[in-house]
Amino acid sequence: MVEEIGIVTKTEGVTAKVIVQKKGTCEGCAMKGACETTEGGMEIEALNPVQAKVGQTVKLSINPSTYLKGTILIYGVPVIALIAGAIIGKNIGDEYLKGASSDLVAAVAGFGSLLISFLLIKVWTLKAETKTENKPVIEEIISQ
Repeated sequence: MVEEIGIVTKTEGVTAKVIVQKKGTCEGCAMKGACETTEGGMEIEALNPVQAKVGQTVKLSINPSTYLKGTILIYGVPVIALIAGAIIGKNIGDEYLKGASSDLVAAVAGFGSLLISFLLIKVWTLKAETKTENKPVIEEIISQ
């Protein structure tokens, strides 16, 4: 489990908002849309089974598979889409568009598929944010 320490800023039913220190790895996280940057760090919505209250310091855990999926989604899918689009575009340019530069067709197809992958990632991220299994969990209260 990936663990973080933070301070509860707000409670809402079964969830709580927790401020944790922002790290470089936050930029690649698929769930970064669930976080809000504040002066003190990142505000994350987490499940609160221990009933932590505002002002308490808590330990959060994040499922490593969620983190890994996010990393693959953010970095792997766009690269694959760019390369596959360029290869397909090159073949289409060579085969069907004899008057056009096949390199230009490859570039347009590659960047077009890259943009489409970003849109699909955004849709997936919005859907993933609503699932409770993707949310961090407050494991314990460290101090009052």
